[in-house]
Amino acid sequence: MEKKIAIIDMGTNTFHLLIAEADSRGYHITYRERLAVKIGKDGINNGIITEQGLHRALLAMQSFRNTIDQQQVERVYAFGTSALRNASNGEDVVKRIKELTGIEATIISGDLEAEYICMGTRAAMDISEKSLIMDIGGGSVEFIISDNDRIYWKRSLEIGAQRLLEQFQKNDPITPGEVTALNQHFDETLKSLFEALDKFNPHILIGSSGTFDTLSDVFCIAHDIHKAPEEIETPLSLNGFYEIYEDLLHKNRAERMQIPGMIEMRVDMIVVACCLIRYVLANHAFNRIRVSTYALKEGVLATLIREVAPQGTVTV
Repeated sequence: MEKKIAIIDMGTNTFHLLIAEADSRGYHITYRERLAVKIGKDGINNGIITEQGLHRALLAMQSFRNTIDQQQVERVYAFGTSALRNASNGEDVVKRIKELTGIEATIISGDLEAEYICMGTRAAMDISEKSLIMDIGGGSVEFIISDNDRIYWKRSLEIGAQRLLEQFQKNDPITPGEVTALNQHFDETLKSLFEALDKFNPHILIGSSGTFDTLSDVFCIAHDIHKAPEEIETPLSLNGFYEIYEDLLHKNRAERMQIPGMIEMRVDMIVVACCLIRYVLANHAFNRIRVSTYALKEGVLATLIREVAPQGTVTV
């Protein structure tokens, strides 16, 4: 059991670094960092990582390597997701990263990504009631129907926010016609999801990290709710989501950046991401929304803990 391990999530929009240290109970998280790499930008719908995307990825991974070395980490686990698994040059990008940094990344399937996200969400919160977990990435969206003990259904769909942004949103603010086109796209791409929702009938939507973190930040500031930085389940209500969604529809990028709680790495994709959330909420009877700050990387950590110390827990 290594004293320190690092987990890197090489997402389509954001690269995340998590460092965890072992103690008698397992591992606890000691360091987090995220960088807006946008590896999928301008190439995501053509199945390629552009030279500019590769350059940003190499810079980010070298920065992570420096941190890992400074912290004397013994083992590094790095995972590539949607943009890399669908790019014709995805393996070349992984090879370039290894040549520059020595970090060997694994490109994982959407199915495994969904499983890790479920594990991460379970590590963050008690899911005693059957719920739909939703993780909106830049390239893919993972949907998992689960409770604490069982995954009933899971699917990774290539309808991430960077894909939707480049394919559907040509105007800013988004136009009603573009929202309609998005909804028609969801009609086609989400059939399997709604069949599963009809079958298993969860009434709680759990948003995993990313867009949902920002929505929670905006909601908490608007409603004067104090949220501690280390909280792993954060507040958001259904009414609160709809208020933010309606506001976002009518704002351009500069106006969105003025919303308290909005951050640069989410401002471009948050409108199409919220259109997806609204579509899901509008087409199935959910009575509650929850937000988990844990996602893929914490799920990887929880899986490693289970392998080396079955009783171990993920702690911050």
